[in-house]
Amino acid sequence: MKLQQLSVFLENKPGSLKKALGVLADAKINISTLALADTREFGILRLVLKDWEKGKEALEKGGLTVKQTEVLAVEVEDRPGGLAAVLAPVEAAGVNVEYMYAYSTGAKGKAVLIFRFSDLDKAIQALKGAGMNVLEKLQVLGA
Repeated sequence: MKLQQLSVFLENKPGSLKKALGVLADAKINISTLALADTREFGILRLVLKDWEKGKEALEKGGLTVKQTEVLAVEVEDRPGGLAAVLAPVEAAGVNVEYMYAYSTGAKGKAVLIFRFSDLDKAIQALKGAGMNVLEKLQVLGA
């Protein structure tokens, strides 16, 4: 149920993002989803890859700083209140959302949310107890 996510630390300057993505392209590693956040001096590129171990190795060989973290992917109804329905059981369990980002499956009426929770095991238990679909892997559009 837990997915492996890579966080790549990038200098906040032109070409840094392209360099990281170029390393993955050269290694023929497909990206399932990603998010990019920045500050004035650096950015964090969060990636869920088809092959995270190979991706981590390629990025490190490319001179990039990489951290591996566990996240959860939760499929939700793509409707008003869909996210609130996911957050209610997690909040009731006392679990904090550290960050999240969305992923589209292309399936009509569905969305996927990637979460980093303060306690992944407790979040899984709360979500499954509420009937939520916690995914074991992501599907790439067109795959």
